[in-house]
Amino acid sequence: MAGESLANRLHFDNNMMDENNNLSEALWRIYHRPDGPQPWLRHDGNLPWDEPGFSERMLREHLDESHGAASRQTTERKAQIEWLWQKLRLQSGHKLLDVTCGPGLYAVEFAKQGVEVKGIDFSPAAIAYAWQLAERERVNGRCHFHQQDIRQMKVTGNAFDAAILLYGQLAVFRREEAEAILASIRQQLKPGGVLCVELLNPDKIDRSNSQWWFTDDRGLWGDRPFLHLGERFWLPEVQTSVERYYVIHLETGELTHVELCDQSYEPEEMMAMIRQAGFTSVAIHPAWDTLPLYDAGEWIVYLAS
Repeated sequence: MAGESLANRLHFDNNMMDENNNLSEALWRIYHRPDGPQPWLRHDGNLPWDEPGFSERMLREHLDESHGAASRQTTERKAQIEWLWQKLRLQSGHKLLDVTCGPGLYAVEFAKQGVEVKGIDFSPAAIAYAWQLAERERVNGRCHFHQQDIRQMKVTGNAFDAAILLYGQLAVFRREEAEAILASIRQQLKPGGVLCVELLNPDKIDRSNSQWWFTDDRGLWGDRPFLHLGERFWLPEVQTSVERYYVIHLETGELTHVELCDQSYEPEEMMAMIRQAGFTSVAIHPAWDTLPLYDAGEWIVYLAS
């Protein structure tokens, strides 16, 4: 028993030493971080959407009806879907391309109205849930979901009557990538097909630099106690915001470092990019035409055909 107790104690002490070393290394890495970030440098300046654990935690945020940070709440989605049905000139039997479809919350509702939907998203957990939701709502025959980086979308011809790219997701890519994505979508639309893109209104973007921190034991960054240190930079020369997240996992001392970039677009620039992608007509709808969304005033919706 004495030998076993000593072995257990040595094991405990070694674990504590490893955790202390990890914590010390994490703090030094934060201390020696660059003064300012280089946009799009770390992991393409995006969240680890396809990492299985992160994907599962993000799905949990999508489905949390207490907030609209990942997906809008049900009543708001309903208002958007009704608006989109009219503006996209959708009818039963039409085909819709849902780019960054997430867990299928929009796609399945359109499918319930007779539309055939193809959804693309990088998150494995979101795509798995979308298939489950479609089956539960008995529209899996009209839904087709694919886990894929939208920068590698396969163009299969002019198959779709309409496409949607919502909640500012185009802005998490470099300008040249956004241009290629728009061109790819255009190639997949039938002549006269309509695209809806939702982007932040540049007049509403926070251009201040800021820092914040919080602790939690369950959230997007893990399901064990962690300390989140965040800082935000606005880079006026490229009209881009960069947020750096340093997450210390308190039980192990390990560090997670993520950077998220958001490209800002003036309406004239985005309209020109959409036309360059092959669309001939572009209209803007600030604030979702005053739909009852809690943050409607922060957005501009672009409709192109």
